[in-house]
Amino acid sequence: MNVPSDGGEADRPGADRRPIAARDSGFARRLTGLLLKTSITPNEISLLSIGFAAIGAAALVFATRWPLLYLAAVAGIQLRLLCNLLDGMVAVEGGRGSPVGALYNEFPDRIADTLLIVALGYAAGVGWLGWAGALAAALTAYVRVFGGSLGQAQDFRGPMAKQHRMALMSLACMLALGEALLTTERFVLYSTGWIILAGALFTCWTRTRAIVSRITGAAKP
Repeated sequence: MNVPSDGGEADRPGADRRPIAARDSGFARRLTGLLLKTSITPNEISLLSIGFAAIGAAALVFATRWPLLYLAAVAGIQLRLLCNLLDGMVAVEGGRGSPVGALYNEFPDRIADTLLIVALGYAAGVGWLGWAGALAAALTAYVRVFGGSLGQAQDFRGPMAKQHRMALMSLACMLALGEALLTTERFVLYSTGWIILAGALFTCWTRTRAIVSRITGAAKP
């Protein structure tokens, strides 16, 4: 299951929201309805996403020794994304938004991204690549939010936005499991780390270019 993410949306109906088809799915609406029967808050769901990311990250690191843990890593990634979807739905559609909801949408996402991408780097045997990818991922969010601070609609475009990074990591874990059954190499994880780094940097450029294009009289970058 590849659940799209919903990060970056403030807890109010008029806020910028990532366009997500899964938000209208019966599964998401039924699960949201079940959550609304409990006392759980959107902010608690956002924090829960960090826990799932930590589980996925730990599984990814140790999967190089016990390959079946790649399946646990995929589960952690997807449950993290499911939390990212449901926190916004409980907040907006469920009317449980809070004044600090925007902070809980952004900060846990940055922590979860860092945990997973840094773990990818160490699992690939190149720790610095994971840290570089995590920094680039954080910069994509910074550029998006900075555009919003200028009064523009927040830009969720890729090619390596959060949902793209997590989808790629999920696929990489499945391929790495197959690779581990055939060889001791970590080519899949290593390549994925570079794709995330390069793709995130390119996403920063595309978003920055879009911001500049909306500013009257600004020179094109």
